[in-house]
Amino acid sequence: MRAGRDCPLDYRLGAAAFSGEPVLQCDSLYVVGGLYGNLQALQALQRRLAAEPDARVVFNGDMHWFDGDPALFARLEQQLQPYLRLRGNVETELGRADSSAGCGCAYPDSVDQQQVDWSNAIHARLQAAVAQLPGMAARLAALPATALVQVGDQRVAISHGDEQSLAGWQCSHQALQQSARQQALGDWCRRHTVSVLACSHTCTPAALAETDWAVINNGAAGMPNFANGHYGLVSRIALTPHPAALYRARIGELLIEAIALNYDRDAMLADFDRQWPTGSPAALAYRQRLLQGTATPLAQALLGGFSLCQTLCALDSAL
Repeated sequence: MRAGRDCPLDYRLGAAAFSGEPVLQCDSLYVVGGLYGNLQALQALQRRLAAEPDARVVFNGDMHWFDGDPALFARLEQQLQPYLRLRGNVETELGRADSSAGCGCAYPDSVDQQQVDWSNAIHARLQAAVAQLPGMAARLAALPATALVQVGDQRVAISHGDEQSLAGWQCSHQALQQSARQQALGDWCRRHTVSVLACSHTCTPAALAETDWAVINNGAAGMPNFANGHYGLVSRIALTPHPAALYRARIGELLIEAIALNYDRDAMLADFDRQWPTGSPAALAYRQRLLQGTATPLAQALLGGFSLCQTLCALDSAL
């Protein structure tokens, strides 16, 4: 197996992954993918939730990544305990006694090998951290891979990767532009009576809505996603609109939205630099994005059916 490239067989999500009764019922749901060990992003989410106390939250994997310090890893894990958490590839591989999958990212060939090597090195550092935390690997391994949530009277399927694989790339921005993929995803949603599929994994946001189904990939909650600010992104699926939504679609009674997490960037960078100094794999792979954001315009995430809600010129100063 090529570490970081090949997908382990047990990443495959079977037909039963989204069957049965929903694990939660609510009127407002936040799906948080790719927190990446960013404690400040979690604090920003908690500020959001303070204004919406009845909302429920699902962390859909890769909660850990930049928290290579065992103390920070344990602190973040403790603060995540009140929420429903799913395994991403990061948690899955940290929960194995031995793995040849490296980081488990299952990077496609379009991703440069250098990025794969950096990710495998970051994962090795996290493995060393988890080894210092008794019982942690077993707790991560025991997390579920998927969740089905009822919002209002409609069903939301949640996975880290896509509907087929824990680390699948078929909900990437590139894949969702393909008409054959859109047809297959629509057929899957109808077959499973799912109105929304919420995912992440690819670190690049994408949102697509048709008449009776939608998919929303939040990119990353713990890293900048766009060219207009240094904020993370989460998905919100609810019966009522959020005043700070960046973009939105409606499926039946559901509003599917992207919400900014305006975390304390200076504090986050201080934590990051303490753990990942210049020349370390995480610094080489991610520090420029953490510092400067990306070159992606916000509107590029919208692949059809979603509309921009507002023009936010000062996202970094907004709550």
